[in-house]
Amino acid sequence: MNPATEGKPRIAVFPGTFDPITRGHEDIVRRAADIFDRVIIAMGRNTKKQSLFPLEERMAWIREIFKDDPRIEVDTYDELTVEYCRRKGATFIVRGLRSSGDFEYEAHLAQVNRKLDSSIETIFIITSPELSNISSTVVRDIIIYGGDYTPFVPPAVRPVRK
Repeated sequence: MNPATEGKPRIAVFPGTFDPITRGHEDIVRRAADIFDRVIIAMGRNTKKQSLFPLEERMAWIREIFKDDPRIEVDTYDELTVEYCRRKGATFIVRGLRSSGDFEYEAHLAQVNRKLDSSIETIFIITSPELSNISSTVVRDIIIYGGDYTPFVPPAVRPVRK
């Protein structure tokens, strides 16, 4: 154990856009909450993504999903993830992995974050097998084209499309 963090709460940040949050995300958060004292679901702004759902709606869904677990909170940020972690006192970043392709991308980010701040450790949690085919991108496409998205998202996610 690191003497600098001994006795301090183990805070993890799970960053993402969650547009929308999926059952796979929920699985990762609940499992992370069993490992860490506190998990912050941090909704950052991805410069490469145009969100389908407004930030406020996504935050409301997440708050509803985890309303009964005081270890889990939702927040937003508009800065580097490591800067946000420092500000929140988090020493861990949690990332979910569905496939080897996810690993390649996430490992690269983890190495960059480690270079920016070596005191913040990235932890990978592999998605449960039955949820590994779910991605926000696929769910957005299903919603846009009028398909039944409900098997892929927690019950709190009920977007209204016109």
